[in-house]
Amino acid sequence: MSDDTTILILTTGGTIDKVYFDAKSDYEVGDSVLEELLNQAHVKSTYEIRPVMRNDSLDMTDEDRETLCRIVSEAREDKIVITHGTDTMTDTAAALASIVNKTIVITGALAPARFAQSDATFNVGMAFAAVQSLNSGVYIVMNGQVFEAHAVRKDRANNQFIALDK
Repeated sequence: MSDDTTILILTTGGTIDKVYFDAKSDYEVGDSVLEELLNQAHVKSTYEIRPVMRNDSLDMTDEDRETLCRIVSEAREDKIVITHGTDTMTDTAAALASIVNKTIVITGALAPARFAQSDATFNVGMAFAAVQSLNSGVYIVMNGQVFEAHAVRKDRANNQFIALDK
């Protein structure tokens, strides 16, 4: 059972959990690596990891987003981290925007967590800290930055997230 100090971590798949099989880049979204990452970081805060789906974000449907919104809305926890693929992360953030009184932080990775040169550990660590310190709302944490979810986009050409011009 969780309480109001528990951080809920929902996993949806994406690059962070990809497993590659050969040089031709055949992959599948594997089991989440979040438990391992948090254990390696010696995280002592109370958290619960709940796998929701194992999708590449390009395969996320409106129904998938509705499911995620329902889970977040019904969750007892008010601090929620969601791991997500980067290509449609902002679409999911927009779907979650109507949820109030919860701090929702979405993060992912530009390289799989199973790769030595991955940004996954850093992004998850930032997201875990951000969810504990931000006011309620929906945020995206990537590239060492915290963005309000409605004010960011993925710059695919430069493989980074950037703030939208105000």
